[in-house]
Amino acid sequence: MFNKIKLTSSALTLAVVLSAPAYAADAASGKLVVYTSQAPEIAQQTIDAFKASYPNVQVEWTRNGTTQLMNVLQTEMMAGDVKADVLLVADSINLGALKKDGKLMAYADAPVGNISPNFYDKDKTWFGTKIIATVIAYNTKNAKPADSWMALTDPQNKGQVAVPSPLYSGAALYHLHTAINTPDIGWAFYQKLAANGITPEGGNGPALKAVASGMAKYGVITDADIIRAKKQGSPIDLVYPKEGASFVTEPVAILSGAHNVPAAKAFVDFMLSPQGQQLVAKQGNRPIDAGVAAPEGFAPMDSFKLLTLDSDKAVADDKEVRAKFTEIFGG
Repeated sequence: MFNKIKLTSSALTLAVVLSAPAYAADAASGKLVVYTSQAPEIAQQTIDAFKASYPNVQVEWTRNGTTQLMNVLQTEMMAGDVKADVLLVADSINLGALKKDGKLMAYADAPVGNISPNFYDKDKTWFGTKIIATVIAYNTKNAKPADSWMALTDPQNKGQVAVPSPLYSGAALYHLHTAINTPDIGWAFYQKLAANGITPEGGNGPALKAVASGMAKYGVITDADIIRAKKQGSPIDLVYPKEGASFVTEPVAILSGAHNVPAAKAFVDFMLSPQGQQLVAKQGNRPIDAGVAAPEGFAPMDSFKLLTLDSDKAVADDKEVRAKFTEIFGG
């Protein structure tokens, strides 16, 4: 569903505003259009907090899955009528494709002093805002912890694994590219899932609901979603697999044809600022700035293995990879 949502204030916004920095009164103004794949309630909090720091900027935002947003953007580009100034989406593969086509603006002065170079584009066309790992979720009432991706393909789990589709979810797409380039996982993981009656569909939200409700024993889901659900009392927990976990950084980027560059830069500044990173933590995610503590429930970064991905290779291979995925699961 393609949603366009009006803005409201929130208690979370107020908490962030109370600690807002002096730059809040800077000169950015006018209309800013943001396309994001954040969950609606999280996106609302993000926009509200940004507006509180930049009250002269009027924000219009649209939310959908990353792939759907890219489809909308491509249609607008073909029509010569791109509406978005800023993208805040799940993964850097889609942004890498836009960069390759010259559709992203470099922001050389972006405030990246507190962020590892591993988490933003070397040419500064996109910037990670958080670390979201894809892990194994399990229902604590009807399943035992599984510490291996390949364990999910065991015949006893036939039809019992909820998997988001990389044709919809940016995080799932990133996981697909990472998995097939990891020798211990590879295409065999997806081929065995298909043979076991698993059909990837939708995003992380439906997969989370399937595991939390007991409809599925296991899920391939982002850690932040699982930890939030667990805190809210759902019978769900997570395991960081021994082969390693893929991760996305929910990067923010300015489109090369942005209508309001000052406001777009202000949005990037806010997402990377201490206040923006504190908001990330308040929303239940691991900040990209290591100086801002992750919420309770997240494992220390040195306690599990993060799988890295060659984003340029992923961009080059993406069309072929999507085609093979579709062939395996029958479109």
